[in-house]
Formats: sequence, structure tokens, C-alpha cells
Amino acid sequence: MADELLTSTQNPRLKALRRLRDGGRDERADVVVIDGRREIRQALAAGLALHELFYSRRRLQPADEDRLLRPARAAGVRLTEVSDPVLEKICYGERHDGLVAVAERPRRRLSDLRLGPCPLLAVLESLEKPGNLGAVLRSADAAGVEAVLVADAATDPFGPNAIRASLGVIFCVPVVETTAAEARAWLAERGIAAVAADPAADQIYTNVDFSGATAIVLGSEARGLTEPWRGPGVRAARVPMRGRGDSLNVSITAALFFYEALRQRTSLLR
Repeated sequence: MADELLTSTQNPRLKALRRLRDGGRDERADVVVIDGRREIRQALAAGLALHELFYSRRRLQPADEDRLLRPARAAGVRLTEVSDPVLEKICYGERHDGLVAVAERPRRRLSDLRLGPCPLLAVLESLEKPGNLGAVLRSADAAGVEAVLVADAATDPFGPNAIRASLGVIFCVPVVETTAAEARAWLAERGIAAVAADPAADQIYTNVDFSGATAIVLGSEARGLTEPWRGPGVRAARVPMRGRGDSLNVSITAALFFYEALRQRTSLLR
């Protein structure tokens, strides 16, 4: 059966998609809008339930039929070909490749996580910029971080900017939305050490022992970390600074901490 063809910019389905994209957090409570072939492929590979997939025939690449459209059809996704005017209405920003999907929003709780015996986790508290959040997720995925806890979110981790900045790996790394207090208590109950990135810390991050079960905690660039991450049982560490700036971008700091943990853990396996 041929896919549907949508050419009218007044179509009710198009208007519904625009409301999803333009609406507030409550409007997108149950679904996410995903832009781009790489991001949609990651969502499909992760088993995310896609409801709809809109595509421009003119913008398809030769591999898209086998790697994207056919798997989506097999999964029961509703596929719709769109005209150029419709495409311009539904795509996010000027940089797009003609593919947009609507999918079920991932819903994980702390109790859903299944961790290894010596997990490496990340806690991101109140990060304001979706680009930073997405970049941290890319580094977390690359360094083998088992899960990311988004605490007291200041931006939607499943918003279009965060999804695009993560290159879709947000669907591959378990992400749990929670509060700082809940995350701190959950880590303590499981004996997972918390290491907080803090520019004012005395200890350099390379001197921290990351070989045990560890959560690396990163906070807002504007406000830093809140009280739950400053009490007993939380080790603070910093990246040495030799210039006039007093801190690094949070995504750079995250990558340095993650890869130091990976370096230590890899050396233990040799």
C-alpha cells in the first residue's frame, strides 16, 4: 500500500503537529517530535514507539528506504509523504533533511534502571541550555555512562534542540527525569558515590578515584549546584584553569570527567 500524501498546509494533522512543536511542556507531555534521519533511526533502533513519520520524497537519500522507511512500516508507523510547502511548516529551523517523526515520550523512573555491578552515572542539575544537555549526552554515550539523571530540569531534555544536539543518542542512553533530592537519596541508598564538578573545589578531577560505583554531578553554569550536592558524602573536584576564565562550558567539563573515569576503569581491565 502506498504511503499517504499530504499537500495542504491547512490539513488538521499538520495543525496538530504544529501545536505539538509550538506548545508548552504540557502540550508535549506524552509525545516528542523528532527531526532528522539520524535521530529517527536512533529512536527506531532504541525501540521507541513512533506514531507518525512525515517525509519529503525529494529529500530522501538512497539508503533511507531500507534503513528508515521500511523498518518504520514494519513497526506499524503511519507514514506520510509531504509536499515542500508542508515540509517547511513542520520542520524545525532552517537546517533539516526532510524527515519528521512523532514518537511516544520515553518515561523512565529511577526504579526502572538496571545497572551493572559498578555503574558510572551522570546527574545533570538544572541545565538551562538544550544544546549543552545534548552535548553532555553524546559524551556520556561515548564514554559508557550507564544512565543520565536529569534533576530539576530547566529545559526539556526531549525538546527538539536537545534531541538534535545529542544526535539522537538521547534515545540510546537511559534518561530519567527526577529531582535533585530524589537523585541524591537514590544514590546514597545504593552506595553510589557522588562526585560534583565544582570550579571552587580543592581537588583536581584527575586525582579522584572513579573506579567504584560513581555518579558525576554537573550543575547549571549560571547557578552551580544546589545544597543536596554540597553536603557530606559528596566529593567535589575541579578542572584546573590557567587562563582568566573561571570555568569551562559544562559539556566540556562533563567530557573530561567522563573520560577520566573511563581511563581509570579501562586501566583496571588490562
